[in-house]
Amino acid sequence: MSRFNEYFLMKVNDVIEYVLEKVTALDWDRGSIQAKEIGDGNLNYVFRVWDNTGNSVIVKHAGETLRISKEMTISVDRNRIESEILQLQNKLAPGLVPKLYMYDTVMSASVMEDLSDHELMRYALMKHQVFPRFAEDITTYMVDTLLPTTDIVMEHKEKKALVKSFINPELCEITEDLVLNEPYNDMQGRNLVFPPNADFVKRELYEDKALHQEVAKLRFDFMNNAQALLHGDLHTGSVFVKPDSTRVFDPEFAFYGPIGYDVGNVIANLIFALNNGRAAGNDAFCDWVLETIPQVVDLFKKKFLAAYDEHVTDPMAKTPGFKEHYLNGILADTAGFTGTELHRRIVGMAQVKDITTIEDSEQRAMAEKICILCGKDCILNREAFQKGSDYVDALKRAEEAAQKEA
Repeated sequence: MSRFNEYFLMKVNDVIEYVLEKVTALDWDRGSIQAKEIGDGNLNYVFRVWDNTGNSVIVKHAGETLRISKEMTISVDRNRIESEILQLQNKLAPGLVPKLYMYDTVMSASVMEDLSDHELMRYALMKHQVFPRFAEDITTYMVDTLLPTTDIVMEHKEKKALVKSFINPELCEITEDLVLNEPYNDMQGRNLVFPPNADFVKRELYEDKALHQEVAKLRFDFMNNAQALLHGDLHTGSVFVKPDSTRVFDPEFAFYGPIGYDVGNVIANLIFALNNGRAAGNDAFCDWVLETIPQVVDLFKKKFLAAYDEHVTDPMAKTPGFKEHYLNGILADTAGFTGTELHRRIVGMAQVKDITTIEDSEQRAMAEKICILCGKDCILNREAFQKGSDYVDALKRAEEAAQKEA
């Protein structure tokens, strides 16, 4: 009887045995097979398994508690959600997500393509590498995976069946709490505020009631607007890159929500990379980021409008003027969720190394102020963010205001 007929949390040696038993399509060399845990995320255990004959796979294994807090339990069904969305996205955006070999609902594990020849984008950006095709690839991925899963394209009953299949209440609750609540009140006492900015955070985030009202609107938009099947956690730590390839992975937060949430997360994480480059004094890298941010927005708009005309099936969605109304709503959501991502990664419990690894305390404090102020601009004035250059302008305003605070 197999050891893997009942769930348990696997260690490295267990994973080797698991792959030999389950991944029989590959002719493993049992004498040289090895495994190593390579994950550094907050939720899961990720292993690379390989042998000396060239076989290799990635095993992603869901634990029952968060790695950042053993007090936070979470359903292992997220592995099923991730595996099913990867299968769907391989059809919608081939070549932009890893290939899935198998997934196992008993062990809450999936086995997928080994992308060790790629690099995690966050770490590559922290080394100030540039990826000229990223904007092209990420916008193709977003348009090709988001628009086809909306009511304006899908048959409505089919879409509702997908909404049901991808109900993801526990991971949505994490977003609702850690992104759209606690950064503005620290009600659970688990925010991580950089001490030099404590008074600034208190004034700009905790005490700004006008900001809270707008975040409340975004929070309930996130909770109730089942617009498209989202990745749900689309940041530079969920993207593998090399100069000629971009692969999006880790869609375990997938659910039906507002399209702008995914797009805004991409923009915010490029802003974190920009601030890391600023602290390092790497002007060439910063210039590339400042070109890439507007490219992401403007290419998304261009591709979305073209795909809309090609794929929309709902007759009312073809009404003159509705396409522009629909896109304008997405762009406003994009700005708003750019802001909430900027805030939660600065003061929330799940922060980004782009910022936390800035060694000079004054530079880090400045980077955080810029992110907070830019985020507020994006949230409070989100209807005005209609083109890519609007984000560059907002960053300039934030930088000038942060300098005055210094």
